[in-house]
Amino acid sequence: MSARVTSCGVVLLDPGGRVLLAHATETSHWDIPKGHGEEGEAPHVTALRELVEETGISIEPERLKDLGLFVYRRDKDLHLFAARANADELDLSVCTCTSMFPRRSDGTMIPEMDAYRWTAPHEVEKFASRSLTKLFQTTLSLEDLHRSL
Repeated sequence: MSARVTSCGVVLLDPGGRVLLAHATETSHWDIPKGHGEEGEAPHVTALRELVEETGISIEPERLKDLGLFVYRRDKDLHLFAARANADELDLSVCTCTSMFPRRSDGTMIPEMDAYRWTAPHEVEKFASRSLTKLFQTTLSLEDLHRSL
């Protein structure tokens, strides 16, 4: 049995309670910015680094609310943090992904994420993976988070 991995990410909400989703290049699904930590890296540091790498949005650590660890899939847990986007972070047209991976078809290096959207809680299931949709519908209510941030 393989060890479970933990992916750290940021649930970024806009002032209206919509969540930032990034489109995973060459797939049909959208996701929150998240990824695996480097050795010895604290979870919040990983989450903030992934946010920068996948969106270009850089926020201060003190803005993060630690939401804790969530069971995500059979092989993966999520350690999530939440933050409220400031006015100067709402324009997603300036987002850019610097995290690259080789395209399956020809090995060309392409960005992990290639589009961004603010998504209302009730619309998440239209875009996100089943695992992420289930998390937001059962364990981590975006509406509750919106009220508590």
